[in-house]
Amino acid sequence: MEAFQRYEFRIYSKKLLRCGVCGLTFDMPEEELNRAVSELGAKLQHTSAPASVSAHGCSLTGIPLKRRSDGGLFAIFVSVAPLQGFVAPGEAQACAMHYRSCFYRSFEQLYVKDILRQQTINEKEAGRRDALFLAAKRLYDQIDVTSVLAEMLHSLETLYANSDVHLYLSQDYVDGDPRIKPLIFKNTAHDIVAQAFLDGKPATEKGRDGMIRLAVPMSGKQAAYGVLCLTIEAERWEASNMPAFLLLADTAGSAFENAKLYEQSNLLINELRLINEMTKRLNQSLRLNEIFQFATNELLTIFDADYCCVLQLNPVTNQFEIKSSNIPSLTSEAFSPEYGFCGIVYRTREPLIISDYWNTRVVTSEVMDKTGSRSLIATPVFVEGDVVGVILITHKVANFFSYDNYKLLQVMSTHIGLAVANASLHSEMQRMVITDNLTGLHARNFLDEQIQARQRKDPFGSLILVDIDYFKRVNDTFGHQIGDQILIQVSKIINSCIRQDDIAARWGGEELAIYLPGIRLDQALRIAERIRRKVEDETNPKVTVSCGVSEWTFDNKKISVESLFYRADMALYEAKNNGRNRIKVGKLNANS
Repeated sequence: MEAFQRYEFRIYSKKLLRCGVCGLTFDMPEEELNRAVSELGAKLQHTSAPASVSAHGCSLTGIPLKRRSDGGLFAIFVSVAPLQGFVAPGEAQACAMHYRSCFYRSFEQLYVKDILRQQTINEKEAGRRDALFLAAKRLYDQIDVTSVLAEMLHSLETLYANSDVHLYLSQDYVDGDPRIKPLIFKNTAHDIVAQAFLDGKPATEKGRDGMIRLAVPMSGKQAAYGVLCLTIEAERWEASNMPAFLLLADTAGSAFENAKLYEQSNLLINELRLINEMTKRLNQSLRLNEIFQFATNELLTIFDADYCCVLQLNPVTNQFEIKSSNIPSLTSEAFSPEYGFCGIVYRTREPLIISDYWNTRVVTSEVMDKTGSRSLIATPVFVEGDVVGVILITHKVANFFSYDNYKLLQVMSTHIGLAVANASLHSEMQRMVITDNLTGLHARNFLDEQIQARQRKDPFGSLILVDIDYFKRVNDTFGHQIGDQILIQVSKIINSCIRQDDIAARWGGEELAIYLPGIRLDQALRIAERIRRKVEDETNPKVTVSCGVSEWTFDNKKISVESLFYRADMALYEAKNNGRNRIKVGKLNANS
């Protein structure tokens, strides 16, 4: 404008802050100028008409600029001219109105641009919301962990194209997807992944290569399960993207938790089914060997293991004996309670899991060395609170067994312990039924059954009846307690003189019976004589015995338990009538 060559124009805000200057510049002290502008501002606060003031040989004309909406003052347009040639108010007002028009045109352009920008943002947000909704729907449609994780990573890569996405899981997970990695806590002060997991909030890191790295915890209602990590170009990342990223991480955490709970529920149901079936099968047998063998086969199948050993503690030798195993070289082996992994389990009374025996050789183990195994789970077998056995399950692959396997074996060992207790109790009850409590010899009915069974398959056998001489006099002289001790002494002597397959029984009172399968009469007489002599020499107080011996062979016309006992009893009667402390043989006659 031509007026710019002759005058100076200024724009001040409502609070009299200078916003702009143009045109010819006049040399005026700052204090004078500020005083004049303040005076103008005071005059123009409540008027729409121009106002003028003088300062340092210049005339300052101020024109108020009013808002279109409410007519309020928003700026002051000031023209500065020499006193002798001041700008006409009309010319100054025209300049002010021109400025006001330019201001509102720029303001409207900014407003439209802002509306368009906001519309673009809203469209982006709507698209992101739709994408998030679809991603969330797809996530919640999955019921297994692998599908949830794959869907989550796919959704992130779709939402944030040209980015690298990784998931760091705090739990054991084997899938083969290179984007899923274990969460390792190393140098946590400089690791945003560890920081995000420990602090439970997002962490950001800008790289020198122009990339930005974001780490967000993936959490459910119960716990944090891992960290989602996104690496993207810094110029392509906006702060407004963060809420969507957080929402997706939370949704993925909830979906992962639901899938994990579903997986655990199925696992528990399957475990209960396995336990129920195994318990039912275990309780079908009351023989320890069958129980141990069945347990070995079942455990190998359930845990997909390479090897299994079931060891039982022998209370007599105080050693762990292998009762069942699929390792032929270890059959019937015995180990000290201090040796190897069974020693650790025995001492601690706790189960054990070894991930890699080759790299963490806590103890030397013959089972692990002979089989080349690397993974192991072991558990004690309890009966009435005492460790009576140990179960060892191994695999040649390192880190093969999971913590769930470790817990399941604990539960199963409890049921195996109950089956062992039941079988042991049944065995003891059977022993009590066929055993005389005082002497430890077999009961008479068991002797009868065994003789009948032997007579059906053996070609011959012999029977010795032993009677303690003057036993009533012993009881009357020394008392029944000493009498019982004499019975026990004689029983021990009998056991020391016979074979393991021979059957000694208490026939009644002070009479004892010994059946010798596969023994002829002459050998039976030698055994009877050995018993008679040892009783006379070793009892205290000293007693003697009388013996009746009988024999049967397959050639006998009448073979029966009764005839065998009858002839031996008659021989015993003869021995007692002929002075006692002697042996007589039962004769075979036509009636027997």
